[in-house]
Amino acid sequence: MTVDAGVATARDYYDSDEADDFYNTIWGGEDIHVGIYDNTSDIREASRATVDRMAEMLGDMSGRTLLDLGAGYGGAARVMARDHGAKVTCLNVAMVENERNRELTRAAGLEDKVAVVDGSFDAMPFDDAGFDAAWSQDAILHAPDRKAVLREVARVLKPGGEFIFTDPMQADDLTDDGDLQPIYDRIHLPNLASFGFYREELGKLGFDEVAVEDRSAQLRNHYARVAEELSARRDEVKAGDAFVDRMLQGLSHWVEGADAGKLTWGIMHYRKRG
Repeated sequence: MTVDAGVATARDYYDSDEADDFYNTIWGGEDIHVGIYDNTSDIREASRATVDRMAEMLGDMSGRTLLDLGAGYGGAARVMARDHGAKVTCLNVAMVENERNRELTRAAGLEDKVAVVDGSFDAMPFDDAGFDAAWSQDAILHAPDRKAVLREVARVLKPGGEFIFTDPMQADDLTDDGDLQPIYDRIHLPNLASFGFYREELGKLGFDEVAVEDRSAQLRNHYARVAEELSARRDEVKAGDAFVDRMLQGLSHWVEGADAGKLTWGIMHYRKRG
């Protein structure tokens, strides 16, 4: 599989033993995305709350095909298959995550409902108009060409297909992004997307906006909670002190950017015109 250099960077990071252990131990296990902390301070419960809210917004998925872009360990895919009747295909570039996804899916007895495909979401190995819905959580920010990802989503969705996703983003009205440079450096990309970017680009591709929930406060909540948990449980992480210190510094940049009003996050739901 040939991948873009930026995609390869993300793959190599998530496939590393240090990152894999950190995300599995601290970040949320099966769900490594931003959580909703309205009714909990627990990272795993908050992460599941995000999945549940997205599922609620998406509606009845019984017997429908769902593509999960950047599926990670597949927690959301198993929820959607087990609890909502979807036939899910997970697409993810990180081999280590994919293998654990397969193991967890087998353990859950869901091999007939969840497939795991190795691949990048900016060049999907799928036919045109093959899916009823597409789903992604905090993954598109890693794409070197986000417009290419959106074009691919438009290509593989059926007319009337749903696209629901979350992404850590920069504010629409951002004029000075110097404070975000450490974040850009960490993801090895020049910027983040924004609500406005997705609204404009998906509109060009023939999508209508169904609902957009701006839940930017949850971004700050999540990164702060992960940092607290990592600090308290650093001895449980197999990675050395250097990795933990770098991670804590990186998490602090996200918290500071959110506190400055320069970062946003939310759930975005669009529908491809028929």
